[in-house]
Amino acid sequence: MSFTLPELPYAYDALQPYMSKETLEYHHDKHHAAYVNTGNNLMKGTEFEGKSVEEVVKGTYGKNQPLFNNAGQHYNHLHFWKWMKPNGGGALPGALEKKIIEDLGSVEKMKEDFVQAGVGQFGSGWAWLAVKDGKITIMKTPNGENPLVHGAQPILGCDVWEHSYYIDYRNRRPDYLKAFLDDLVNWDYVAEMYASASR
Repeated sequence: MSFTLPELPYAYDALQPYMSKETLEYHHDKHHAAYVNTGNNLMKGTEFEGKSVEEVVKGTYGKNQPLFNNAGQHYNHLHFWKWMKPNGGGALPGALEKKIIEDLGSVEKMKEDFVQAGVGQFGSGWAWLAVKDGKITIMKTPNGENPLVHGAQPILGCDVWEHSYYIDYRNRRPDYLKAFLDDLVNWDYVAEMYASASR
């Protein structure tokens, strides 16, 4: 099954003022589209043709870097668009909040540590909430890597590549990460991913 670029689940201007129409147009229509097209080209004639994006990500890690980079970024962005929604942020669904408090101390501490992970990721990469060994943990990864290749299931990821925030925030990555958590996150989708990671 080849990779396909999904439609955004909202209008290009729906996340303003926290993420601009211009950012979404570039990020989705140019960057994500390029990962899809390049990934499909690199997959042709390989054993990964017809496999799911998760299988391609896990199967190429450490073996086929160019394909891994594009498959990883395609997987990350498939979820990134759904991890945000208009009027996002706000209260966390009960079971997810309870587990975050249990594993990470408090929602506030989770947010602080998540921002730190994103700020502390040198260069391009991602900050994550992931489920590993039954616990919610905070991770960061370089480039297109994600928790799948580190034995964990991602439940929330924030893209800290500059193209994700530079138009709106310039070099203020911490402000972007705070806006992401407080005003953009679709916690219902995070809770859904948490539920499926816990099965």
